[in-house]
Amino acid sequence: MKTGLWVWPADAKAQRRMLRKISKSEHLAAGMQAIAKSKDGLSNAQIDDALSEFSHWQTRWVVDQLISLGFADYEVDFFGGPGKYVLTELGKGALAAITGKPVQTPPPPAPSPSPPKPAAPATPPPVAVPAK
Repeated sequence: MKTGLWVWPADAKAQRRMLRKISKSEHLAAGMQAIAKSKDGLSNAQIDDALSEFSHWQTRWVVDQLISLGFADYEVDFFGGPGKYVLTELGKGALAAITGKPVQTPPPPAPSPSPPKPAAPATPPPVAVPAK
């Protein structure tokens, strides 16, 4: 299946047309923006919350479309955590074209500052010894 509504076209004119269709779909654009804001990707439940639809079917439709276009990938967590959807480079480029802004990945969390070192105890002033 190399053709259809949700296959990324090869020629530039068709790509622009596809980006217009995607930008008119509030759910697809919102889903892409939500995934782009996340550093590690989003799970199904997190995408559902981001879309504010509370409809599993709507979330599934968005995810299916993004994956079939090549804009998102599904990453499996092998240690029991939920799988996450992340944007591909093609998806980041498409989102930048739709929004007119480059996609910025969230910065890594700032390292926690090390606790301050305790100040050295103050040395007492010298005691004057009375002369004899």
